[in-house]
Amino acid sequence: MYVGTLSFDLLLGDVHSLKEKRSLVRPIVAELQRKYAVSVAETGNQDLHRRAEIGLAVVSGDTEHLTDVLDRCERFVAARPEVELLSVRRRLHRDED
Repeated sequence: MYVGTLSFDLLLGDVHSLKEKRSLVRPIVAELQRKYAVSVAETGNQDLHRRAEIGLAVVSGDTEHLTDVLDRCERFVAARPEVELLSVRRRLHRDED
């Protein structure tokens, strides 16, 4: 068994309130869950208007499938015009770790 995680550090555009921030972040989280069947949530920077951290996890039986899903999720977030992807942290874990 393999577990892959991504942590996205995002800079949001012209956002002036936490309510505006949530209206940008929630659709990204929902679409990742729906489209790629991954576990995903806003995991950090909840009190900052223009920054967001989104964490994502995938479990798979083989590394090729895991890497493919993580790559597609990363491309999806990077392509969003309303956010700027500042950094991505990727980790792969085996059940023996």
